[in-house]
Amino acid sequence: MRFSLRSRMSRPFSIVALASVVFGLMLTGAMSGTPAHAATTSALNAHMTINCGNPVHTGLCTEVQDAQQVFGNDIYIGHDEPQTLFYSNVPGAGNRMLWQLQLPRDPAPTNPANKSFNFQLHPAFWFGMAMCDTQSFPEQVSTCAPDSDTNIVDPAVSSQHPGVAFMEMQFYPPGWVAWPAGTSCDARQWCAALNIDSLSENPVTGQLNNAACLNVAGVEPVNFAFITHNGVSQAPANPVDSTLATFTPDRNQDLFMNSGDHLIVVMHDTPHGLRIDIVDRDTGQHGFMTASASNGFGQVKFDPNGTTCQNIPSDFHPMYSTSSEQTRVTWAAHSQNIAFSDETGHFDFCNGANTITPGGNCPVGNTEGLANSPRPSDGDDNGCFPASSSTRVQVAGCQGTNAGFDGSAYQRVWPDGNTRLHPTPIRFTSPLTGFAFNVNYNRVGFEADLPRIENTCNRTTGAGCTLIPITEAGTPAPFYPYFSIMRDDGSCTWQLGAQIPGSATDFGKNNQYGPLLSLAYTGLGGTVIHRFNDFRNVMSSNPCRSSLFGFGDD
Repeated sequence: MRFSLRSRMSRPFSIVALASVVFGLMLTGAMSGTPAHAATTSALNAHMTINCGNPVHTGLCTEVQDAQQVFGNDIYIGHDEPQTLFYSNVPGAGNRMLWQLQLPRDPAPTNPANKSFNFQLHPAFWFGMAMCDTQSFPEQVSTCAPDSDTNIVDPAVSSQHPGVAFMEMQFYPPGWVAWPAGTSCDARQWCAALNIDSLSENPVTGQLNNAACLNVAGVEPVNFAFITHNGVSQAPANPVDSTLATFTPDRNQDLFMNSGDHLIVVMHDTPHGLRIDIVDRDTGQHGFMTASASNGFGQVKFDPNGTTCQNIPSDFHPMYSTSSEQTRVTWAAHSQNIAFSDETGHFDFCNGANTITPGGNCPVGNTEGLANSPRPSDGDDNGCFPASSSTRVQVAGCQGTNAGFDGSAYQRVWPDGNTRLHPTPIRFTSPLTGFAFNVNYNRVGFEADLPRIENTCNRTTGAGCTLIPITEAGTPAPFYPYFSIMRDDGSCTWQLGAQIPGSATDFGKNNQYGPLLSLAYTGLGGTVIHRFNDFRNVMSSNPCRSSLFGFGDD
């Protein structure tokens, strides 16, 4: 796929129009105003939030480093996120960037049992960024300076780290169960939402937020807003005030995109919080969202001894100026800041004659797994829906966590050039930063949080941690996806999947994720604990440099 802007002049969104949008984003204060959020209708006023303690919702949540401590169980098993990380010491690299992206396509929906689809491989994929949140972990410092590397504090040195949240700019595939029960906005089109995940835990004291607030917003509160055409959130984004309308797609307001469309995704800070713009170069449509108080975004007040749950209206700003191994989210399993991540490990089939209750477990007597290798349904088959619940692809399945590593994502059904049976890959460029979005990130890393989610792994010693996860049958999973790059007419794009024809290099396939990574975290009493939560490999350069308008070198 070619991302050269000069090759897209025949598309409805012309290079002239694109230039005007990018130039507008370069101007100080441009596009920084955010109107008040739209009023919800009475039918959609019931409170609703993303409950990260519910296995059905974990595919939308940032992976915590210790689910047992936070949630009292390991519900996040299977919450799998292979990532590319981008590093640069250029000021602004941690809060201002432009990505180019092509949405993947699916095969035809006929005979779906013998094919794979995007919703089976990933309920979402996303671009990430660390954010200031003074009410979020580790609750030790009451201020956070936006866009500043003064926030870099190594937990191995001090527990006095400013509160931090994590932003995920998520994209949701079409064709299966509709939002908010599922994660498809439409039978054929994609949608996107700005998510900000926080953690209501004090690691030094071990306290969580008060019971009333945990009941309303959960221990990992999520601010959520679909990308809309006018930048107005369709309902309050914060988890205290959010309603069913917050999570119900609205075709009259939200940006919908076609499979195969080429997108420009711009992220930058404004006086009223992080703003994200998405330009669809194939249809000419444009949507955006600002993480502002006027759009209903807010911090959940950390009040462990209280009896109520309070939203603090807030403009969420990026946390760091640059991006490096030190610009971490200090409660997350990953070492992430500026990253692309695929959210995988959240689909398994549920086949059989027994009736499936929408949203329930796969009934005893039904089978999971692919049609040619069925197995009895088991305890990780939850968040299940019958084929009749699907908007287009008529398959019955479960979207909860996949503790057995035996669902679709761990089979040889990833993009491999066979578009009759498998999807095309997600394709994206390395981000560009700088005032004119013409500066490349100079280093790239690969990371997979498999140690965090494997039952076989001792995260204290590293024993039993494997690069290919071990299934519940005790054997390595048949497949684990990896990144490769495609070069075309001087341009370079990243892609995720299997062996894709035309790839320039695959960086050693699964070996690209590198050795075990030990990360320091703050423990009880301010102690330091070390955990092996990831495999990580940081390269000394960026092998897939990007450009805008034909330039982009440092």
